[in-house]
Amino acid sequence: MKMMTAIIKPFKLDDVRDALHQIGIAGMTVEEVKGYGRQKGHTELYRGAEYIVEFQPKVKVQIAISDDQVDTAIDAICGAAATGKIGDGKIFVSPLEQSIRIRTGETGEDAL
Repeated sequence: MKMMTAIIKPFKLDDVRDALHQIGIAGMTVEEVKGYGRQKGHTELYRGAEYIVEFQPKVKVQIAISDDQVDTAIDAICGAAATGKIGDGKIFVSPLEQSIRIRTGETGEDAL
C-alpha cells in the first residue's frame, strides 16, 4: 500500500477528483495549505501599499492506494492538475504500513 500526497492549485481540485474517480479511487482527504517552491512569491498592491506574498495558496490531496494503482493515479493527477505553468504542484508517494477501517475492523488493502 502507498500514501500518495499531491500538492495542486486550488482551482484544479474538482478536475483531480473527477480523474481519480474515473479510475476507481473514490476516497481522499483534502486540506487547504500554503507554500512556495520555484514559483516563489509575488508583489501585490493593497490600499496603496506594496507587499510581498511569499506563500501561495495550494490544496493538499492525500489518497491511500494499493501498489498496483500508483502509476495510474500519478497519470490521472498529472493529467488533471497540469496547466503547463510554474506552480502546478508536486506528487509524493510513500509506503503505507497499515490501514484499518474503524467501523468494520478490516485491515490492509481491504480497509482501502
